[in-house]
Amino acid sequence: MSQHQALRLHVPEPSGRPGCATDFSYLHVSAAGEMRRPPVDTPHFDTRDLSYGLIRVLDHDGRAVGPWAPKLDTPVLRKGLRTMMKTRIFDARMVVAQRQKKISFYMQCLGEEAIAIAHALALEQGDMCFPTYRQQGLLLGRDDVTMVEMMCQLMSNSADAVKGRQLPVMYSFKRAGFFSISGNLATQFIQAVGWAMASAIKGDTRIASGWIGDGSTAEADFHTALTFAHVYRAPVVLNVVNNQWAISSFQAIAGGESTTFAAKGVGCGIASLRVDGNDFLAVYAASQWAAERARQNLGPTLIEWVTYRAGAHSTSDDPSKYRPADDWERFPLGDPIQRLKTHLIGLGAWSEQEHEQVQKELEAEVAAAQKEAERHGTMLDGPFPSAATMFEDVYETMPAHLRAQRQQLGV
Repeated sequence: MSQHQALRLHVPEPSGRPGCATDFSYLHVSAAGEMRRPPVDTPHFDTRDLSYGLIRVLDHDGRAVGPWAPKLDTPVLRKGLRTMMKTRIFDARMVVAQRQKKISFYMQCLGEEAIAIAHALALEQGDMCFPTYRQQGLLLGRDDVTMVEMMCQLMSNSADAVKGRQLPVMYSFKRAGFFSISGNLATQFIQAVGWAMASAIKGDTRIASGWIGDGSTAEADFHTALTFAHVYRAPVVLNVVNNQWAISSFQAIAGGESTTFAAKGVGCGIASLRVDGNDFLAVYAASQWAAERARQNLGPTLIEWVTYRAGAHSTSDDPSKYRPADDWERFPLGDPIQRLKTHLIGLGAWSEQEHEQVQKELEAEVAAAQKEAERHGTMLDGPFPSAATMFEDVYETMPAHLRAQRQQLGV
């Protein structure tokens, strides 16, 4: 008989389940200001420590400390806080609208607002983002995309620019550098790399920013994207939003248990950073560093944003079935809005009174936008785009079999 012990299959488990408080010690949180900031031309293998530590700027008292502390003007910080607040209000109203059957589906970014909003500050006009469904902050911080347009897409009404062809929250705004969101997870990562390669081939100056969740890193497209980005030194920022949960699967199932998602970039020859995604200043600083590398033809950067999905995965999900209900309140990286608010109050550039006032102003602004969008119809009562639109914008000349189908439909 064999003298070897029986083999056992390891199946990762989360460190907290309903009724049991989560032990967040698995996060390996570095102190604010502790991580070094290397030159942008540093080789990938010299970022190994940055892929296992955690880049943070704001300390527990809201002070900006350490080498990653960016020089951002107060008006920019104030706008960042307002945009995060607006995004959270927007999300809350759209969740209610879904419960009222005005939209069919919604996905909020509660607790993750700082990532997209601060990242956008490091991008320039013409850069292209390839987002997932939780980067609405990329749009809500802009002046050339209105909330009414976004809401009309959610309601699939007569003013929906994509004519009801996309699921709600899957926006498409070419003018804003916001590539059409894909419902097939991970496809946007390899598309971002391809777009960045094309920009380099043309001798352009624009870079790409690709987005993926921790769960989707288990898809083959993630690894293919890293290979192409490394081999061709694509001018792209590869963002991995590690919000701890992919629907009901803990991030360890995707391979984040004994290593980090950032470390996977280093292993593929890509400079990589692991960053506190709830720290607005750290997000901006890391994004700026990565964008500068891309613009200087120094190759791609992979950034793991450590955050927490405070809400449900979507309006079809009930997180109380698979994780403790108070996890977000206990998450060691806190609330991104509260942290930036504390920082601004410390600078004398914000106050509790102004915060309450801005909250009311933004609530009124979002409510007014919803009222305007609903004038074009909702999923509850229409009107909807004509059924004829499903046959349009596909072929330059409509094939005979589609013409026949359209005639049979009577549109």
